[in-house]
Amino acid sequence: MMQIHQFSISISYHAYLQHYNGMAVNVMVLTEAGLRLQLPAAKLRQFVTHQGIQGRFRVCVDGQRLVEISRI
Repeated sequence: MMQIHQFSISISYHAYLQHYNGMAVNVMVLTEAGLRLQLPAAKLRQFVTHQGIQGRFRVCVDGQRLVEISRI
């Protein structure tokens, strides 16, 4: 069953580079409903700017499988 979760994130460019360079492979987020989700740092790469990753996002999961992450 598909589940949709929303969360806000604010990661500096420097902090994201640490994730991307392999120091950490996952990013932990807290959804608006209070659920902790562990997301692969590589899946957030498309949202990185020179300021890092900022904003509100929606993640769709099907069981344990990540289907989509999008900015809202």
